[in-house]
Amino acid sequence: MHHQFTIGIEEEYQIIDVESRDLISHVSKIIEGGKAVLSENLKHEMHESMIEMETGICQNIQEARAELTNLRRHLINTAHEQGLRVSGGGTHPFSHWSDNSITQGERYIKIVDDMGDVARENLIFGLHVHIGIPNREEGVRIQNVMRYFLPHVYALSTNSPFWIGRYTGFKSYRQEIFVKFPRTGIPSYFNSVAEFDSYVDLLVKTGTIDNAKKIWWDLRVHPFYPTIEFRICDMPLRIDETVCLAAIMQSLVAKIYKLHQQNLSFRSYRRLLLNENKWRASKSGIEAHLIDFGKEESVPYPVLLKELLEFIDDVVDDLGCRKEVEYAWKILENGTGADRQLQIFKETGDLTKVVDYMISETEYGITHGEAAS
Repeated sequence: MHHQFTIGIEEEYQIIDVESRDLISHVSKIIEGGKAVLSENLKHEMHESMIEMETGICQNIQEARAELTNLRRHLINTAHEQGLRVSGGGTHPFSHWSDNSITQGERYIKIVDDMGDVARENLIFGLHVHIGIPNREEGVRIQNVMRYFLPHVYALSTNSPFWIGRYTGFKSYRQEIFVKFPRTGIPSYFNSVAEFDSYVDLLVKTGTIDNAKKIWWDLRVHPFYPTIEFRICDMPLRIDETVCLAAIMQSLVAKIYKLHQQNLSFRSYRRLLLNENKWRASKSGIEAHLIDFGKEESVPYPVLLKELLEFIDDVVDDLGCRKEVEYAWKILENGTGADRQLQIFKETGDLTKVVDYMISETEYGITHGEAAS
C-alpha cells in the first residue's frame, strides 16, 4: 500500500457534576485547569457542558491508542482536580438541553441565531475520525463507496438510549436529534470532486453557508484537511471501542482505495436504501437486521459484521490493526454502550446509576490519582 492512511480522532465528552450526576456548564474550568498539558488538544463545543478532545495526526492505530489514552488520562485527572467528572456516551441520560448554556463564541452564537432551538437542543456527543486520503478526487470516490458501510460501523457505536430522562426505544437517539440540522445524514453520490465543489460553491454563493464546515454529513471529504471524516458514530465509553471503530474505518478506506487501484469498483446503492439500514442501526444497534441489497433480504447484524471483516481482511495486517479491528467481536459479546446502559437501568431503575456506570467505563483501564467516587 503506497499511501499512508493516517488517523486523527476527535472525542466529545460530557462534563458531569459529582453530586447530581447531571451535566454542568464548566468547560472553561477544565480548559483552564488542563492548560499546561492539554492546551492544543482541548476545544470548546457549542454547549458549555461538552468538551472536545482531539489527537494529532497519528501514523497508525497504536500511535492513536497511545495518544488517546494519554489525553484521556490528563482530561480525567483535570476534571477530578476541578471536582468534576467526564464521561463518554452519545447523550446524557436525563439532562435537559434547556438547562445547558451555549458557549459564547461567535461561531456558536451565529449557529443559534440561524437555527434557534434546533441548535440549542443539539446536546449530543459524537466521535469523529479522520483518515488520510491521497487526494480529494480519490476522497470523493471513497466517500461514494463508504456510504454503504456507514450503518454497519454505526451499529457498533450505538450509545445513546436515553434522552431527557426517558428510554427512547432507540439504541442511538443521538442521530434522531441531529437529523433536525440541515445538511446531515448520509451524503449523496457525487460523480466527481468538481460536482461536489460546485454543490458547495452554490451554497456559499447563495449565502446558505459561509464555508463547507457547515456540511454536517455522516461522512465528508474534509473541506480543509486531506482527510475523509467519519461523523456518524456516537461517542463510545471505553477507549477500546473508539480504537476499534477507528481501525475499522481506516481499514475500509484502505481497502476501497486498493480496489480502485486495481480498477475494481463496488456497487453503489441509492441513499434512500442506505437510509433504511441507518434507521435500523439507530433503532436496534447490533441487534438489528440490516438489508443485504445484493441478496434483497434482511440479515442479522453479526453475519454482516463477519462479511465486513472478511472484506477488509487483506489490508488489516499491512495497517497493523488486526487486533484492534477484531475487538468488534468483543463489542458483540458485551453489547454496545447502549446495551450496557440499558442493562444497568434494568437492574437499578436509576438513571444516576447509569451515569455512574458511564463514568466508570470512560475511566476503564486509565489510572488516575484517586479512586473514582
